[in-house]
Amino acid sequence: MIRVTEKESNYQDLDKMSVEELLTNINNEDKTVPNAVEQAIPQLAPLVKVTVEKMKKGGRLFYIGAGTSGRLGILDASECPPTFGVPFDWVIGLIAGGDVAIRKAVEFAEDDMEQAWKDLEEFGVHENDVIVGIAASGTTPYVIGGLRAANANGLVTGCIVCNGGSPIAAEAQYPVEVVVGPEFVTGSTRMKSGTAQKLVLNMLSTSVMIQLGRVQGNKMVDMQLSNIKLVARGVRMIMDETGAPEEIATTLLEEFGNVRKAIESYRAKY
Repeated sequence: MIRVTEKESNYQDLDKMSVEELLTNINNEDKTVPNAVEQAIPQLAPLVKVTVEKMKKGGRLFYIGAGTSGRLGILDASECPPTFGVPFDWVIGLIAGGDVAIRKAVEFAEDDMEQAWKDLEEFGVHENDVIVGIAASGTTPYVIGGLRAANANGLVTGCIVCNGGSPIAAEAQYPVEVVVGPEFVTGSTRMKSGTAQKLVLNMLSTSVMIQLGRVQGNKMVDMQLSNIKLVARGVRMIMDETGAPEEIATTLLEEFGNVRKAIESYRAKY
């Protein structure tokens, strides 16, 4: 049996605190998270580099996790297509218990050591894919089993965990350990650990997409124009990059439906 060691909160008698005290103390704990993430950058950089290398060869980035960790992976994966204009199968998030677990906890789903690999096999995983396990405790069987099977099948594996020296980190070829310390509510890893995981996922996917050429300058030139706000942003981006008047920028965006292509067309003509 895998044992989980949870450090006691730095605070006592939470139920006796005022609202202001609760908010202040939670915020004080949250302030420590970016520093913990900073310490993990030397571990994160190699994972980014190998992911870029594999994706340039046609690989994909998979996240596997349970509970909050699984949901954060799905969130990051789902935001890559609209932000960077990439296909929906470039970054894929899988959660123990399947899609129903996104909204409602599925009892004992995370305890199945075999299921993650079964879930991955449904996507025809191959040697150019990268599998990143996400687990605050670093002990989730679903993730351990998935990484172990991925290793056995020649895939690149990484992880994002919030404990040092965990079983999951031991399985991952590229472990990223963000040690955030005790949660405000003892064991509630949706708090500091969840925040740390979200920050690292932002860093991982954004850096990968920039390295793959999905950002020009500092602009999301391949973003999906899925609402009025984003269309207006796209027009402004074209104007900023080219100096074109709003009317021409709007016409180009309507014609090409893509900021990058509109900018390239303007520069070719003018």
